Amino acid sequence: MAPAIRQHLRSLLWLACLLPLAPDPVAAGLYELRLTTDGPATTGAEVTISASFVARDNGSLALPIDAHLYRFHWIHTPLVLTGKTEKALSSTIRVVSNVPGDLPVSVWVTPANCWTCQPVARGFTVLSITEFLVGKLVVTQNSSLPWPSSYLTKMTLKVSFLLHDPSNFFKSALFLYNWDFGDGTQMVTEDPVVYYNYSIIGTFTVKLKVVAEWEQAKPGAGKGIMQKMGDFSASLKLQETLRGIQILVPTLIQTLQKITVTLNFLGSPPLTVCWRLKPECLPLEEGECHPVSVASTTYNLTHTFRNPGDYCFSIRAENVISKTHQYHRIQVWPTSIQPAVFAFPCATLITVMLAIVMYMTLRNAGQQKDMVEVADFDFSPMSDKNPEPPSGVRCCCQMCCGPFLLETPAEYLEIVRENHGLLPPLYKSVKTYSV
Repeated sequence: MAPAIRQHLRSLLWLACLLPLAPDPVAAGLYELRLTTDGPATTGAEVTISASFVARDNGSLALPIDAHLYRFHWIHTPLVLTGKTEKALSSTIRVVSNVPGDLPVSVWVTPANCWTCQPVARGFTVLSITEFLVGKLVVTQNSSLPWPSSYLTKMTLKVSFLLHDPSNFFKSALFLYNWDFGDGTQMVTEDPVVYYNYSIIGTFTVKLKVVAEWEQAKPGAGKGIMQKMGDFSASLKLQETLRGIQILVPTLIQTLQKITVTLNFLGSPPLTVCWRLKPECLPLEEGECHPVSVASTTYNLTHTFRNPGDYCFSIRAENVISKTHQYHRIQVWPTSIQPAVFAFPCATLITVMLAIVMYMTLRNAGQQKDMVEVADFDFSPMSDKNPEPPSGVRCCCQMCCGPFLLETPAEYLEIVRENHGLLPPLYKSVKTYSV
């Protein structure tokens, strides 16, 4: 009985000695692992993955003081482990993959002397492995535009290819770069940096094909030529500064006439357009007009002038690159004195007068051809004739109403002869008469 009691006491003393070395039981769930990697990577290249012990509440909780009380456990299959390093509350592994794909990597932390205990912290990541080259295109220009991937035309662009190779896997490789700038221009270089200038606006896609070759030793076969390729692209939006505004509108109009003003912008949209009618051609101040967004290089606006006078269209337009002002003078005539109003009535009156003159001329010429160029003397006494009104009344009546009261044109001509004497002959008579 006594030996059993002594053995039991010995076990209790052993556990009491180990108790200060055990991790704090409340630590489970209060910490997590932060994983970082220098992937993605190509097959055959070495990748580094690191796990750091951090608190869940962004650092307000104190980390464990003795880092040797914990152990990191990694699962990285099918990645091949090439190296492992552990520091205070962190662990780093180096792995290589010969197959492409998205490969999972997990890690957890337990007490150093208890692998089967509840993990204090866990971490998980996915490593992307490809059989092609890894890198990206970088485009820069000596301008600062607020839009992403936006650049200016007629300014030099610097296009660079940056190879992602943190493990120096391609340190002995030779590269060949095949460029396509999307506007019909292509070139092949051995330099990963080129300079190009776009002359027109638009959206272009720069495409690059990279080929890498190097020698690599093969088991039992000496050295062999290895090759990897990669395709990369970048979208560019080329814009140009706003050089001016073309205004299409008449310079002379009349009141109450609705006009359409066409604005052609010499620059790349989108634009912000602001306009106002002013007595003088002066720049528009901020807040003086209501801005309108325009998504093209042409914009139409309508206006009706109600008062005559001299006006000036003041127009301001701007894009993300620059701004410009343009002015256009307009003279507005009142509708009652518009010179064009008299054109049609005057032309009509002149045409009618010419028609009457020509008609009377042709009519008199036709009647005179039928007259006999002989004077007709009437020696009958005045008493035999009908009494006539006074000469003044008779003359007025004959001149004004004669053509309408007499029955025939011959009677009218007879009266004219009696009042005005003999008419001179229009032509000499070829006949002679004796009295």
